Amino acid sequence: MKNLSISTSKQIKVEKRLVHSFVNKLSKELSFAIESLNVNFVNAEYMLKINKKYLKHNYNTDIITFNYSGNTTNLDGEIFISISEAIVNAIKFNVHLGSEIVRLIIHGILHLVGFDDKSASDKRKMKKEENKLTKKFENDFKNILLKYDY
Repeated sequence: MKNLSISTSKQIKVEKRLVHSFVNKLSKELSFAIESLNVNFVNAEYMLKINKKYLKHNYNTDIITFNYSGNTTNLDGEIFISISEAIVNAIKFNVHLGSEIVRLIIHGILHLVGFDDKSASDKRKMKKEENKLTKKFENDFKNILLKYDY
C-alpha cells in the first residue's frame, strides 16, 4: 500500500512488509481505502508525551489513533502503538506479543473506520469486531515484531 507508512524508533524493528499486507487485508475486510496512514511503533515515554500533549492525559496507554479528516472510508490518519504497553498486555492476558500487536493495529483501524469505545454499548460492539478480526488474522501476522530493545 503506497499511502501507508510505518515508523519505528531505533530500538523497535517491525516486519514492515507484514504490516502492509495486514492493513491491505483489513482494508478489504472493512471496505476502506487509504489516503494517508502512518502506523507508529513507539516506546512508553514517547506515548506518554503524545497522550499529555494532544489528549491532556497524564498516563500511559497502548494505542492512540488520530483521524485527521473524519472520513471513515478513505482514511487519513495516524496510529501510535506503544510496544511497552503491548508487552504488558500480552503478559496480563497471556497472549503472544505478536497477537497483541495485531489486536492493537485492528483496534486503531476500527477507530478510523468509525467504531468508538466511549459508551459501554459501543465498547461491546467494537470489542466483538476486534475479537473476530484478531482471531481471523493473528496467526498470519503475529510475526510483525522483529525486535524490541528496552
